[in-house]
This record gives sequence, C-alpha cells and structure tokens, in this order.
Amino acid sequence: MRAGFLLSEVRIGLRRNLTMTFAVVVTTAISLSLLGIGLLSNAQVSAMKDYWYDKIEVSVFLCGPLSESPSCSGGVVTDEQRTTIKADLDLLPVVQSVYYESQAEAFSRFQERFKDSAIAQNVTANQLPESFRVKLEDPTQFAVVVSAFSGRPGVDVVQDQRSILEKFFKLLEVLRNGAIAVGLASVFTAALLISNTLRIAAFNRRRETGVMKLVGASSFSIQLPFLLEGIISAIIGWGLATGLLAGLKQVIDTNVAPLLTFTRFFGWNEVWVASAWLLLTGLVVSTLASLITLRRYLKV
Repeated sequence: MRAGFLLSEVRIGLRRNLTMTFAVVVTTAISLSLLGIGLLSNAQVSAMKDYWYDKIEVSVFLCGPLSESPSCSGGVVTDEQRTTIKADLDLLPVVQSVYYESQAEAFSRFQERFKDSAIAQNVTANQLPESFRVKLEDPTQFAVVVSAFSGRPGVDVVQDQRSILEKFFKLLEVLRNGAIAVGLASVFTAALLISNTLRIAAFNRRRETGVMKLVGASSFSIQLPFLLEGIISAIIGWGLATGLLAGLKQVIDTNVAPLLTFTRFFGWNEVWVASAWLLLTGLVVSTLASLITLRRYLKV
C-alpha cells in the first residue's frame, strides 16, 4: 500500500469522525494523566522515603530518675554503664556514628521544640533522660541495635524514629495505590472509547472496505488505516498527558518545593520515565483495542 494513499485514508477517517476522535484524544489524555499522576506518586513516596530514612536516627535512652523499665531497677545509669554502652555502640558494624545527648542538651532541645506550649513550663532538665543518638549505615538494620541494647542495665528504651513515619508512609502508599487504580480504570475506559470509535468508523466505511476487498486488497491493508487512526489518537493524547505532567512538575518546583523545604520531591527524570511508560501503555492499549474491534466488526 502506498504511503500517500494510506495517509490520505487516515486523514479522511479522522476528519470524518472528528467529534469521536476529539473525544478519544481527550479521554486518552485524561486517562494517561491520571495514570501518570499515580506513577509520579510512587516516585514521590520513594523520594521521601530515601530522604527521611537517610536522616533517621535510633535513640538509646538511658535510665533516669523517672525510668520505670525493669532494666532501670538499679537506678540512674552509672558512668561505667554509660561508657560501656558507648563503646559497644561504636563496635557495631551497622552503626555509622554515635552522638551523646546530655540531660541539659535534651532539655534545651525540648524547650526549643515546645517553646509556645504550656508543657514547657512544667518540665525540668532532671526529668528528661540522657541518650545516645545513633546514625545507622542502613536504617533498616534497626533490629540489630534493639536486640543488642534492649533490656540492658542502664538502658531504659531503644526507639527508632522510623516508626514515627511508618503510618505516614502507609497513608501515602494507600493514596498512591488509589491513584494508580483510578488511572488504570481510566485507561480501560479509553480503550472502550477507542473500540467504539473504530466500530462506528468501520460501519460508516463498509462500502469502501468492500470495494477494496473486491479489487484484491489484503485484510491487513484494509485494517491498517483504522489501526493507525487509533494509534495517532493515542499518541496525541499521550502528548497532552505528558504536557500536563510537565506542568505539574513545574508547579511543584516553583510553588510547592520552596514552601516544603523539609523533604525531597521527584525529579524531571521521573517525569520522563513516567511519560515513556504512558506512551507504551497508550500504544499497547490502542493497538489491542483496535485489533480486537477490527477483527470482530470489520468483516474482510
């Protein structure tokens, strides 16, 4: 089949069903955009985890005057116990660095954090425990520190800051999964619309296809213009979806990131990777929808 004739047939088909083609393009763009937002949500969760887990510390709180755990039955931590705990922490291969925080330093940090709260007026330095702030080589190896120091004489409790963020990240993961599910459902809707559009196009051009078959045209030659119409509509929709994702990234960089400096956001590379997946998804969905529809409704 000559390329000029093929392009002419595709152009005529798109123009003849202009309203339906426009609907397919818009639906595909919205569907791929929603799926892209789901993919970027996944990238955002990963970026935030990498950022926060890298900063997470393990706190080994030492026995103080208010400690009630069984390991503190001997009273306040002694100098010997403190020195031994510090030395043993330094020997652990999973430990990157250890910082000792005295009661005075803990009180100063407490006062700064709760300076506008009435609770700050009712707490004294002696009520706050001293601790070792432990930075791990791998934050997921928290269990190593727990097993080595929990219940040890002089140690009140071992706390992982990661546990504070777990519920937050679980919420983000639920939202991410929901966004991906909505995107996939929308892509399925777009596939149905592409199928219906091609079915109508095949019905409207049944005489032309019948003539082409009579003069010896192959089934593939007859189906190819219809197939290309679906693919072209999907590509245009993908271009619009990519533009929307790029616009979203620009808004985040200019308006959101300067306000939320305490975390990290996904980069442009994630946008282009998501765009590539959207292109692949659009081509596969449109091709499959077209082939299934043409085989069923275009009797050639």
